Amino acid sequence: MNEDGTGANGPNPEIRFRIDFSATCAIAPAKIDLLEAIRDSGSLSQGARHIGMSYRRARQLLDSFKEAFRVPVTRAVRGGPGGGGVVLTPFGEALVESYRSLQLEIGSLAAQRLGAISAAVRHGTPPDAMQRAPAGKI
Repeated sequence: MNEDGTGANGPNPEIRFRIDFSATCAIAPAKIDLLEAIRDSGSLSQGARHIGMSYRRARQLLDSFKEAFRVPVTRAVRGGPGGGGVVLTPFGEALVESYRSLQLEIGSLAAQRLGAISAAVRHGTPPDAMQRAPAGKI
């Protein structure tokens, strides 16, 4: 891959996906981003700020994990020099690692399968400014 995010045939597609385990259990990019930010900062509020998410939304996403899984994804840490915070459990770490590994695998597959299409992408053109090809014409 080149420095500008393009491969030999053009820009590599960015893969963002959601996994629905059940009607009440879904994992999406924002949830994984939040877990990584919590892991890196040790704090829900700092993690949310780091990714540009409101504390309220971050709390809702964190609460959704409690409803979705029988195993905790995070746990509160009390006391200490920073006054406590939030850390990922081993299950939470495995969740992030599994999602990111799958993202890499899907991204690699997409780059292989979409090479010819990526080669036709205009460089530097915003997505909404690109004309859509008629169905069946690619």
